[in-house]
Amino acid sequence: MAYDLAIVNGMVVDGTGAPARRADVGVKDGRIVAIGALEERAARTIDAEGALVTPGFVDLHTHYDGQASWDASMLPSSAHGVTTAVMGNCGVGFAPVRPRDRERLIALMEGVEDIPGSALAEGIRWEWEQFGEYLDALDRRPRTIDVAAQVPHDALRVYVMGERAVAGGRATDDDVAGMRAMLRAALEQGALGFSTGRSDNHRAKDGSETPAADAEARELAGIARAFEGLGRGVLQAVSDFDMHVSPERFDPEFDVLEAMAEAAGRPLAISTLQRDSATDQWRKILARIERASARGVTMNALVAPRPIGVILGLDATFHPFIGFPSYKAIAHLPLAERVAILSRPDVKAKLLSERSEKVAGDGSPIPPLADQLLAAIDFVAMRLFRMGATPSYEPQRQDALFAEAMRRGVPALEVVYDALLEESGNALLYFPLYNYGGYSLDDVAEMLHHPRAMVSLGDGGAHVGTICDASMFTYFLVHWARDRERGRFSIEDAVRKLTSEPARWAGLVDRGEIAIGRRADLNVIELDRLALRAPRLVRDLPAGGKRFLQDAIGYRATIVRGEPIAIDGALTGATPGRIVRAS
Repeated sequence: MAYDLAIVNGMVVDGTGAPARRADVGVKDGRIVAIGALEERAARTIDAEGALVTPGFVDLHTHYDGQASWDASMLPSSAHGVTTAVMGNCGVGFAPVRPRDRERLIALMEGVEDIPGSALAEGIRWEWEQFGEYLDALDRRPRTIDVAAQVPHDALRVYVMGERAVAGGRATDDDVAGMRAMLRAALEQGALGFSTGRSDNHRAKDGSETPAADAEARELAGIARAFEGLGRGVLQAVSDFDMHVSPERFDPEFDVLEAMAEAAGRPLAISTLQRDSATDQWRKILARIERASARGVTMNALVAPRPIGVILGLDATFHPFIGFPSYKAIAHLPLAERVAILSRPDVKAKLLSERSEKVAGDGSPIPPLADQLLAAIDFVAMRLFRMGATPSYEPQRQDALFAEAMRRGVPALEVVYDALLEESGNALLYFPLYNYGGYSLDDVAEMLHHPRAMVSLGDGGAHVGTICDASMFTYFLVHWARDRERGRFSIEDAVRKLTSEPARWAGLVDRGEIAIGRRADLNVIELDRLALRAPRLVRDLPAGGKRFLQDAIGYRATIVRGEPIAIDGALTGATPGRIVRAS
């Protein structure tokens, strides 16, 4: 056979932005070897008639750091066309680590990224201490898709500084030199880059700030010099830019990140979103990114193509009644029993007469923002929507539960209560937390079209009981390249932003385009049929942990290294994915 795999009769959208063209694609030994009319035979043929053939998607912002050590499926990302996932973001991860600090890193990840600590404790196979050993351990486990890893600042700080690695704890010159040396060794062993987290909303399980949250510019720049002379590698950062302190703190905080990028001499990606409490902050971030890049300090914005929203439900991590005394008294019961009790009129009347107690603070991974939202339930209800079987991520104001309460002439909290009991207590509600000012995605469109913006922030593997945004890649094609009028992308540009653009930024030059010699990471997509189903809560994590997954229709095939890992939305059992080592 001339080819191991042939994809025929499709419209090739090659990832470069070039016009789509009808062509066949021939694959041999995991590489693309022919594009055009294939006249020789293949061991396997996929008919792409009526479908697009694209490169596999490259996701720059995931948190599979623990999951990758036990799970081969790499859901939910592998269900949404992703063939390469980058983890180790936001400064949290599991390497390097001393045996005594394993539980500390688990508690940190549980608090920051809402991944059950019991699942991490049971699932992680601690076969490493140094970062290179971590990559080796992961590489021994086959998986559906490729995974690349960044070195997380918090783990690095804890390893070098021990008990002194607390927020606000000052790193000595020796500490900085030690972290720099360890980062350099990790980069030489294949780490993709370095990440740091400085968000006020990121807290460990006990409510404490993350170890590197307040690291000084001297520390960050000193660590970043590990990239000197290497000629590759990237940086990633998340920050609130001290918005909770004062607007005047924005520029000094941005200066810290810019100094880190300048010291590294490598590209920096900054998580960028629209916040209700600082509605124009994203414009300031983009303006500073432009200024820095103009003077040679390359920066990009990571932008989510839809609201970053919380999924609420009686079995989810969070819902509006989680802090009410009457609910807390039954929270330990199975869902069916809770629903039966909550359906009683006397229980409903008593609960609705109560006020929520604090749910955040010491010993709780729930961020302080939750208490602020519970104290303003009418505001929450103004942005709270039923998800339904086909969720809308740009819902209209009149569809909010608050609007329903106004029409019914009842308190908003009562409507929320009733909605959560629908579908035998399995109903899900959606609260767009960020990126939804003015009840539209118009500002998101402006962000996405900025020349230094990259589609990202799906957080695959994280916030497993609260969000399921790894489906953002599917959503981006459906909403921004097919359905939405304002801010629409051509299909060619949309595919480029999911493939070659992130691949080139990360230095993954062997993928992201359909070209001779490139990796045969491919999607066959029926764009007209492409759609998202409602998230569903499953209990498939170690120790019985639960998480949200979200299915899609319209993916005829997803192919990694020339092997179909999914056909018509179902995993095939193939595990060609490996660890990507930067070189």
